[in-house]
Amino acid sequence: MANAERFLVADDHPMVRDALGTALRQSFVGAAIAGAGTLDQALFALEREPETDAVLLDLDMPGMDGLTGLALIRSSHPAVPVIVVSAAREAAVVRRAYEFGASAYIDKSASLEEIARIVGAVLRGEIFAPPDAGPVDSFAQRAAQLTPQQWRVLALMIHGDQNKQIAHKLGVGEATVKAHVTVILRKLGVRSRTQAVIEARGLAIPVAEPVRP
Repeated sequence: MANAERFLVADDHPMVRDALGTALRQSFVGAAIAGAGTLDQALFALEREPETDAVLLDLDMPGMDGLTGLALIRSSHPAVPVIVVSAAREAAVVRRAYEFGASAYIDKSASLEEIARIVGAVLRGEIFAPPDAGPVDSFAQRAAQLTPQQWRVLALMIHGDQNKQIAHKLGVGEATVKAHVTVILRKLGVRSRTQAVIEARGLAIPVAEPVRP
């Protein structure tokens, strides 16, 4: 079907991916559904299909580093709506997910019918508001200036990698990494690499009990 919706379901639990895929197929006839179990797989899938209509994203799958992965997807593919489906229920986490570009945030305990309803609303352009948990996070505002490659560098900095290791993993020269780090510090408004990492680690997601589909 020429006008069928295209979805990417990104979750490291196959049963969750299958359940979400079933819900989407039941609500969106003829929909094409791709799956991913890691952040790298999700990014690869979006590179292959940049016209994806929406991503259903788990914040706790491998490579995500909490909201860092969300921010990387949003900066790499700003036109693709991202619907977070997560077991993290803390209001501050939900609010920050919206600040980093999520179109909607759904608790994993929601029914498949409710998830499909919210997905449909997002596709129609409806806007979901984050919970009232205080003023907008200035770190989120500053971090929104980072490019996709700078997010990749920052994610590796959070892991404790030094410039030489980052250069090897990204396939670039060490001088290029140093330049990225300098720009990252300036954009984040911090004075040191350590300060940048401390602030960025605030994007981690609290550990939650797994929710069965």
